[in-house]
Amino acid sequence: MNRQREIHALRERLSALEPVGLLGQESRFTLGSQRVDDALGGGLSRAALHEVVTFGSADAAAAIGFVTGLSRRAGGPSRAMLWVRQTTGEAEAGKLYPHGLFEMGLDPRSIIQVRLRDATGVLRAGIEGARCEALGCVVIEIWGDPKILDLTATRRLALGAEESGVPVFLLRFSRKVESSAAATRWQVRSLASRPLEADAPGHPAFDVTLVRQRAGIGGLDWKMEWNIDRHEFEEQALSRTVASLPFDREDQAAGAARWRQAG
Repeated sequence: MNRQREIHALRERLSALEPVGLLGQESRFTLGSQRVDDALGGGLSRAALHEVVTFGSADAAAAIGFVTGLSRRAGGPSRAMLWVRQTTGEAEAGKLYPHGLFEMGLDPRSIIQVRLRDATGVLRAGIEGARCEALGCVVIEIWGDPKILDLTATRRLALGAEESGVPVFLLRFSRKVESSAAATRWQVRSLASRPLEADAPGHPAFDVTLVRQRAGIGGLDWKMEWNIDRHEFEEQALSRTVASLPFDREDQAAGAARWRQAG
């Protein structure tokens, strides 16, 4: 019953958004790094499902940070986006941290966050979002290996993205990932970042593998970091390392009040 109320509230929220028109099936967005974008044929398709995989909680912050960067590149700084999470996953990865999202170039007030207990509800909400052309992107978090997350479910997500022109990022925390309809699959691991001047904390860094891409070369590896000033990914130069900025700590001040909730 609670799931049905959340889905109903989400539909009302999405229907109230101002339509911006289809972005086009051939529309792409770049990551910012020339070599990476060239390997992707000019960037990632907006009208597609993209899968980001990490094996466990140790790399959860890196995976969330990488998806946050993709979301910023895809939808811009303030265009509304939907982020659907499993509440059970928050025990492992923590709550989304508004200040960390702001550092990545996203306005936390533009994010519609939906938190549901089970994978079925998360997928239902994600499919609703994938069909809404007013959104900048949709992020869906799934933990473990629920049976409902099969090829048919990912095809529905991919079809929704194709019809609306809105990119969908399926973030999976699992060691066992089956076939899916995703246009690309990425694996993300944590990576220490380079220090800035005066030993300030470095830019968020990621060890990224493009596992596969439809009609393109897979098995490509990059060590990248997110430039917080230009809001783009760039390949990391060799240097001594320091800790990256956090993505998933709970805000201890008033940041939580800045969220736009669906229900």
